[in-house]
Amino acid sequence: MRHFRLLVVGNGISAYGSYLNMVALNVFVYEVTDSALAAGIFMAVRLLTSVVSGFVSGRLVSVHDRKMLMVGADLTQCAAMIALLIAPDGGRAGLLYVLAVVTGFCSTLSGVALRSSIPEIVGGDLRLRANSLLATGRSLAMIAGFASAGVVVAQLGYVAAISLDAATFAVSACVLLSLPIRTRARREKDGGAEEGAAEDGSTGDSGERGVGALILLRAAPVLALMIALRAADGLGSSSHNVALPVYSSDLDPSHPATFVSQFWVTWAIGNIVMQQVCGRWAGRGGRQGPGERAFAVGACVMSAAFIVVFAGLPTYVAVAAALVAGMADGLTEIAYVTRLQAAPDEQRGRLFGLSASVENTGFGLGMLVSGALLDRFSPFHVVGLLHGSAIVLCFGMFVALVRQGRRAASDDPLPVAQEPPHRQGNESVERESEAPR
Repeated sequence: MRHFRLLVVGNGISAYGSYLNMVALNVFVYEVTDSALAAGIFMAVRLLTSVVSGFVSGRLVSVHDRKMLMVGADLTQCAAMIALLIAPDGGRAGLLYVLAVVTGFCSTLSGVALRSSIPEIVGGDLRLRANSLLATGRSLAMIAGFASAGVVVAQLGYVAAISLDAATFAVSACVLLSLPIRTRARREKDGGAEEGAAEDGSTGDSGERGVGALILLRAAPVLALMIALRAADGLGSSSHNVALPVYSSDLDPSHPATFVSQFWVTWAIGNIVMQQVCGRWAGRGGRQGPGERAFAVGACVMSAAFIVVFAGLPTYVAVAAALVAGMADGLTEIAYVTRLQAAPDEQRGRLFGLSASVENTGFGLGMLVSGALLDRFSPFHVVGLLHGSAIVLCFGMFVALVRQGRRAASDDPLPVAQEPPHRQGNESVERESEAPR
């Protein structure tokens, strides 16, 4: 955990650069091109790249050294930022779209590699606590990045903002290089331990690895359902992201940013609080995660709270609902990531790559749908529709889990804790998904 805490600091620094990047670059694109359409295309290219790169990232982290992939992703983004700074004014417009592809791909690759490596870095027993630390660091980075972006750009200019962004990626890469961490499981061969085949890409059958994630999802259908529900969550999340500026402007046309700021600050506080609660809870009794039922309940609560935010209630009620939404969002994130990390190491990278593509697809589709619906309907109706759909799906998942748990309990009179400890691989993952929580 000592090395991992340093990794969290480095990742938080690069995350700060990413959130600063979101604001500064989007405004910079409009400044350079003087076109709202160009700015929209820039964001669309970046999101589309993130969708496609999820599948590619899953394959890369399964066959290459994950630590070096993360270092390479950080250094590539740093180099791209520097190239943008030194490019002549006439060539910056085209380079911006190259930058959108680079940042979309590298951020997804880095996230997939890090999440799939956590059980090997800290050990399976500590993965929940590690996920909590990592999520807290990124939440703090989000607050700092969004809060400082306007000040940095306004007071220092775009060159300073982009330079700071490049520096954060360089710092993250240096931290990663300095840490003696192992990012892949050791395997037994000829009576001795060896590094996982994917560290050098020299052993293992790539065809088998290619279908490994699908085999695991067939063996653990609840896991497949959780990934599908993350797409529904992405659809709902896009609705409140798109509707929030509109709703805030309707509340106070003279200060349209006031409610937006209140919402995100309160949401972030709730998110961080829940992540810390989960981290402390993990240290008691060897608990490994909130579980699938907690994921389903948390997703329902989160979506319901977001709907309440846009219901036109007094501000203090909306802010309280944003706090609840942040806490529920933190719970579902920890439960989801920790559950995927229970998969075997050789399949974990594929799962996180698939998850990244599914989530980004849901979010991107939701942006288009929400934008179209807001032309005809109120923010409350749009958010209610998309988040309401997520609630229905999550409630259905919870009912299925309860019924599955009852069937498992009736078929097996022994408690799950008395299962033989030698069961491993896909069979153990399947058993975990079937066990009552």
